[in-house]
Amino acid sequence: MQVSDVMSRNVTVVSPDDTLEAAAFKMDQFNVGALPVCNGDRLVGIVSDRDMVVRCMAAGAPPDRTPVAQAMTEEVC
Repeated sequence: MQVSDVMSRNVTVVSPDDTLEAAAFKMDQFNVGALPVCNGDRLVGIVSDRDMVVRCMAAGAPPDRTPVAQAMTEEVC
């Protein structure tokens, strides 16, 4: 099996300044659990549904006002 057999071809991204609510909407829309975080054309991180819940929402951060930057992982391999 090759990576191309399982990868998503219609990739969408979020900005570090987008809200967690906007990111969750995109995750639902595209049926994915993680999104690349880009600043323009530059990859600056990744955010998963788990990142959003564990790092922010569990601490009481409101998803409609909390930026993706607070939940994302910056070091992407």
